[in-house]
Amino acid sequence: MAAAMAMAAVCRRFTGALRLSGARPGPAAAGIPGLTLNLFHKNLSKAEPLAQAEFLHTSVSRRGLEEFFDDPRNWGEKTVKSGNAWNIKQLRGKSSEDLHKLWYVLLKEKNMLLTLEQESKRQLKPMPSPERLEKVQKSMKNIDLVVKEREVALRLLQTGHEKPVPGEWRHDFLGRTYWYSYKEWPIPWHLNKKHKKKKFYYLPHVDRFIRLRIEKSLRARARRRNLERTRQKVLERKFPHLAVKSQSQ
Repeated sequence: MAAAMAMAAVCRRFTGALRLSGARPGPAAAGIPGLTLNLFHKNLSKAEPLAQAEFLHTSVSRRGLEEFFDDPRNWGEKTVKSGNAWNIKQLRGKSSEDLHKLWYVLLKEKNMLLTLEQESKRQLKPMPSPERLEKVQKSMKNIDLVVKEREVALRLLQTGHEKPVPGEWRHDFLGRTYWYSYKEWPIPWHLNKKHKKKKFYYLPHVDRFIRLRIEKSLRARARRRNLERTRQKVLERKFPHLAVKSQSQ
């Protein structure tokens, strides 16, 4: 009984504290953006400005869709000066943050060049300095290789394994080589019927088909090279001035 009376007294004191004039918002400050009432003062008219804060940081939008197009100073030009592609030796000397920034710069440049290429096809005109697209793609490929090298080196230091998941190279019953990743099984392998059905070897009569598959892939590669060489010759005949400039460079 005494405990209940003490609790009631505490509640009454707490309710009285909340009814103080300084803790009740007045109509003068209600609905005013950027202002907040100081609840520790009895004077309701006293208000303090609320500092403006941004919870979502975004970069300043300075340009719009024109970033998908080339510099207006290059419009109408037949050739545009450009530097060489980033090689692996140069990229290895940069930090991961710089590589991340350079990747997005090259990505914007690639989108712009693809837009220019499509517009040139629409107008049936040659694209000015088309080698720029190849340089950008080569640079992005080299950045990807450097990042993978760093990931592999870090993984070797931490786990001692080169691959993300440890495993080994194995063969299937057709003689194809693939990477088998180790994984945990709920039951031992010698009791697992599903695992025992897998064959990690091939019979000797498959050697002939392995040779035929390799021969087929080599012929397909040679066919692609011949088609690329023929396409370059056709372009040189259609645009001889571009062929002479490319040879002089």
